[in-house]
Amino acid sequence: MSRTEEAQTPCVAILGTCDTKLDELLYVRDRLVNFYHVRVKLVDVGRTPSTHPLVDITQPTILAMSASHAGPSGPLDVSKLSRAELITALAERAGPILASLAATRDLHGLVALGGSGGSALAAAVMRRLPLGFPKLLVSTMAAGDVRPFLGEADVALLYSVVDIAGLNDILCPTLDNAAGAVAGMARAYHARIRAEFIAAAESGGRRTKRIAITMFGVTTPAVTKARDLLAAYDCSPYVFHATGAGGRAMERLISEGFFDGVLDLTTTELADELVGGVLSAGPHRLEAAAGAGVPQVVSLGALDMVNFGPRATVPERFVKAGRRLHEHNPSVTLMRTTREECETLGRMIAEKLLSAGARPGKTEIWVPRGGVSLLDTAGEAFWDPEADEALVRALKDELQGERQIRVVEREEDINHPAFVESMVQSLARLMQLERVPASRGSSGAAGPQTTSSL
Repeated sequence: MSRTEEAQTPCVAILGTCDTKLDELLYVRDRLVNFYHVRVKLVDVGRTPSTHPLVDITQPTILAMSASHAGPSGPLDVSKLSRAELITALAERAGPILASLAATRDLHGLVALGGSGGSALAAAVMRRLPLGFPKLLVSTMAAGDVRPFLGEADVALLYSVVDIAGLNDILCPTLDNAAGAVAGMARAYHARIRAEFIAAAESGGRRTKRIAITMFGVTTPAVTKARDLLAAYDCSPYVFHATGAGGRAMERLISEGFFDGVLDLTTTELADELVGGVLSAGPHRLEAAAGAGVPQVVSLGALDMVNFGPRATVPERFVKAGRRLHEHNPSVTLMRTTREECETLGRMIAEKLLSAGARPGKTEIWVPRGGVSLLDTAGEAFWDPEADEALVRALKDELQGERQIRVVEREEDINHPAFVESMVQSLARLMQLERVPASRGSSGAAGPQTTSSL
């Protein structure tokens, strides 16, 4: 293959333990090369190194790298490592190798085969690869709970049905599908990054500013309005569903420098983290933007609720306590946060932003006095002015004397168009967004507000 043909042909890495799954890995390799005509790199992450001539990145090559990928290190004696230690050692070294190939555009997709250990190793490698890079894991574990493997990574999963231990008429069609899928994804990715490279060259490297937005069903009207308003500016909004995984993905991308601004309208995942709901984003929600100095406008969306599955799954302690429940749909039951929980949430928000290093002129908190969700307005199921007041009072008390965070209080509820319009205008000011020509002269927001730099 000539250099020109190489540059025009995507390359797919095949990762697996060649000491236990060589036949299956070579089967996928054959399909990729001879049926789908892509280049391949076979990566061996087995305990016992394979000497097969078609292995491109050998196990000794991987283990010779330092875990930080700063360069070669001394040889690692795998005989002294437990299975878990070996998986960690190989993932820490293989991940940076493949990430480096992806960064230089020499790699355009990754497919891995694995059981429980192989899937854990492959998923750890895949989590190091960039968002949008094709990642496909064929796994015996794919039909179960895969959250411990994948976290918030954009990995495609294919259940192997049978164990990956011998070619047969169940496994082979699955591997055929995997080869076809990753080849197609790699071709699409290859074409996309080439187009992006050309577009970047034509624009002089300038790109549209990116804004992360958080949404829940009960804040959808607010986010829909925000997106409409942001269309008047030279920016691209990215909406994250505040389901735990959504919040984690957003925080990760902020910390990686993907976003230029954040409209964190829906901070409900904090309530699940505090109370024990099923949609927690973990202990580091609401920290990345403040830590990175990314402009953000934060609100209190859906802090009136904690999420559970079907009504029968609500913990008995809450049922016995007579907590206020609302069946959002047959699969989701919402529980109203109490006054005490709201008070804690107010303090939590302030503490998180301050401890993460919120900077003057970078962070604002917008308080909708009329309610924090569709359910938290007068006459609705979760309307509780005392709980909402406890939330706001604790927030302001914790910020007393702290001048780096601006707090804006308005009388509307969170989904009111005037509240949303003012939030968007404030974020546009913090980010110094430019209006697109077609929207010059559009009207500003109206409505009463009080501002305190606490």
